[in-house]
Amino acid sequence: MKLESTLTCPNCGHQVTEAMPIDACQFFYDCKGCGERFKPLTGDCCVFCSYGSVPCPPTQNNLRCCLPKGH
Repeated sequence: MKLESTLTCPNCGHQVTEAMPIDACQFFYDCKGCGERFKPLTGDCCVFCSYGSVPCPPTQNNLRCCLPKGH
């Protein structure tokens, strides 16, 4: 399992490698380049699944992460 992912800001394209939480979703992220706060795309559980080079650990393990039941 990979525990780091490179996030790419959808607004300015700034990239930064961050450690991912193992047992929680990171729903918001503030870009260190432009300051924009972004959130996951519809259907994704966290910013790492939407904008990261590697999906979050629960998704890597084929778990539902933090999505509500039924998704």
